[in-house]
Amino acid sequence: MRIVSSVFPKEIIQEEIKSEFPEIQFEFYKGMKDAEKAFYECEVFLTYGDDLTVNHIQKNNHLKWIMQMSAGLEELPLKAIEERGIMITNARGIHKIPMAEYTLGTMLQWVKQTRALLENEQEENWDRKIRMEELFEKTVLILGVGAIGGEIARLAKAFRMKTIGVNRSGNGVGNIDELYLTEQMMDALPKADFIVSILPSTPETKHLLTKDHFVAMKNTAVFINIGRGDLVDESLLLHALEKNEIAHAFLDVFEKEPLVKDHPFWKMKNVTVTPHLSSVTQNYLPRALEIFKHNLNTYLNKTGDYMNIIDLKKGY
Repeated sequence: MRIVSSVFPKEIIQEEIKSEFPEIQFEFYKGMKDAEKAFYECEVFLTYGDDLTVNHIQKNNHLKWIMQMSAGLEELPLKAIEERGIMITNARGIHKIPMAEYTLGTMLQWVKQTRALLENEQEENWDRKIRMEELFEKTVLILGVGAIGGEIARLAKAFRMKTIGVNRSGNGVGNIDELYLTEQMMDALPKADFIVSILPSTPETKHLLTKDHFVAMKNTAVFINIGRGDLVDESLLLHALEKNEIAHAFLDVFEKEPLVKDHPFWKMKNVTVTPHLSSVTQNYLPRALEIFKHNLNTYLNKTGDYMNIIDLKKGY
């Protein structure tokens, strides 16, 4: 069997995988440009998901499984993949530790006035009148609560916060005090001091948040988006911030990335911009490869359950 990867792990990781599956021909390349020739002969392909086209799928008659080493599927040619009956698995769930830590970090930045303190330090300004707050007894609302949201809630509980979740299924998640269905979101929004979105990009979630949702939020609320940028039309979010319908937004994802240099978000006092790195960690690739190795054993032995198999009709 030939397995080709446009993801290039460290040499030591490559050797570990090869020694664990000696019967398989592994080929690792630095990107699709180098991998393309080998790709057309492979049965299994590892990718970050941004390098496959319809043409690639149609020209590879051997391909049976794509392992996406990230969670979001919006850049994959899903229709062509579904037509060919190719299986997709992804790395969903490996992000929960870095993304939960990022989220708690932003909330702590807000209540402990980190931006103002850093500005005062630069100006050598000794100001003890800055209003310091606590996370204690504040409420966090998590949109799309699942593995990542559950970890955010677990950490929030360490600060004795109240946790509210919203998801499509209504299935309970640990450390969530109240759970709402997506269509009940308007009932949950007015309760929240922090609104955290970890929603993926799907037809159902694109521009899901409307003007009415931001009006329903407290004007002291903080919006944190670590899911996907197309959750809300950026002009609508810009309006909500300019009208002080919410107090602040921590934005790690955007409709178009990278965020252009002259975008208003860069200079707004009530916006913090980070470059889509809430899930980034040195442990990212090793964790993704653990999922791949589990699934490869399932694939080879034709027994057991796959982790993170994608329902192509749903897109997740």
